[in-house]
Amino acid sequence: MQASSDRLRDITLLALMPLFFSSNLVIGRAAVSTVEPFTLAFLRWTVAFLLLLPLAASGLRQHRKTLLENWRLLLVLGFLGMGVCGAIVYLALRHTNATNATLIYTSSGVMILVLEWLFRGKRIALRQALGVALAFIGVAVIVLRGDLGRLIALELNAGDLLIALCAFSWAVYSVLLRRGSLHTVPTLPLFTAIVAAGALVLLPFFAVEAVVREAFPSTLAAWLSIAGLAFISSVLAFLSYQHGVKVFGPGVTGMFLYLLPPYGVLLAMIFLGEEFHTYHALGLALVLPGLMLATLPSTWPRPWLSIRRWAKPRHTGHS
Repeated sequence: MQASSDRLRDITLLALMPLFFSSNLVIGRAAVSTVEPFTLAFLRWTVAFLLLLPLAASGLRQHRKTLLENWRLLLVLGFLGMGVCGAIVYLALRHTNATNATLIYTSSGVMILVLEWLFRGKRIALRQALGVALAFIGVAVIVLRGDLGRLIALELNAGDLLIALCAFSWAVYSVLLRRGSLHTVPTLPLFTAIVAAGALVLLPFFAVEAVVREAFPSTLAAWLSIAGLAFISSVLAFLSYQHGVKVFGPGVTGMFLYLLPPYGVLLAMIFLGEEFHTYHALGLALVLPGLMLATLPSTWPRPWLSIRRWAKPRHTGHS
């Protein structure tokens, strides 16, 4: 009975994992009307750090020497991952909707591939090149709202362009994260250290907004948004991903990340009342297949078959 309950829990967490990640843009979109972007990012990652610290404390102590030796890299990662991909995302959400942001941000996976080709000489196969082209055309369709005349007239939405910048920043973050100097540090303490560095980078910007602009959150709705971003979009998303990798393996878990765009769009429609336009459908029909073509390995896992095999009750040989 216990084994069956554990299997159900693990499969449920795997299915919910991309939902937790995609909640960031939806909660953030709702929160930026009452909370300043740098304040929202700083408080999100500070609360997340406090939640992660008890889980990562022993790992942080064990690897403190390596972490201290790489403090500059940690600050850069904190700036890119929690600063640009935190505060600037929330700033962008004041000028665009969560649906656009979700679909544009998805292109970061393709940008990682391009950066590794440019700076690490990683070969791009024809299938991957086609995927890159499809994904970028899909992003262009979304940014231009399906109207090429906007490009000719330079009528581009500032929020969409900022989200594209944030997607690029996340790609740079992901490439830097693979540097050999940090490979000996387990994922949980490393992520916690980066979160701390990100909060530190955001601190002076938060101080300006909170003190000079007198914009410190004071309403229950604001603090509920911050709590949701810290717990659901940060800690719960990260831990469910880590649990998925541990139980099902990185291949199967990674496949579920392709659910981020449809999950994000669905959340935006349900909780924010956003409309799904024809250009969104066309962009999604280009971005998602493009992302899969570009990033799927040549021999990729079959997630449903893997889950069925894993979830099948094991016979002990006793009647």
